[in-house]
Amino acid sequence: MNNSIQEKIHLEHEAAKLFMRLYEKQFGVPMRHIWHNLPRKPDVSCYLNGTQLDLEIAHIYGSEPEAKLILGRAADEKIMADLHQLSELPINNRLIASLNAVLATKSQKKYHSQRVWLVLRNMNSLWQQKNFEKHRHQIVLPEKHFFEQIWLIGDARGVIRLFPYE
Repeated sequence: MNNSIQEKIHLEHEAAKLFMRLYEKQFGVPMRHIWHNLPRKPDVSCYLNGTQLDLEIAHIYGSEPEAKLILGRAADEKIMADLHQLSELPINNRLIASLNAVLATKSQKKYHSQRVWLVLRNMNSLWQQKNFEKHRHQIVLPEKHFFEQIWLIGDARGVIRLFPYE
């Protein structure tokens, strides 16, 4: 298995573990044991209150140059120039646009699963859960998608349910 696949699996597992811990703390419902799935199935599976649940995991960085920096890639001149250019745009424009793009992309996928939740993890330290809540009206949920529920990990303090909206 190559390094990028290993890194992807590691990031998915870390996001799933964080989501499970936050969900359990916030709602008092046990989420236990994760395992990785093969393609055509959601990324990981777990047990929610004793019943199997599949989780599709996605990360939100704000932009590709920010993602590279957050993931510890070498910051060459192009990445630094791109980041400098991005610094002139409001952070909420970048993150909400990135979030909406991920939602649109994931809504096109089909999965071999009975129950799938989409879990989006914010990886940009400049934004926290309160920022997503403040700009929630800018989040565009696709009309059609495969997900029973859609959740956002805004930061390490809690989760926000985006769909169904309460």
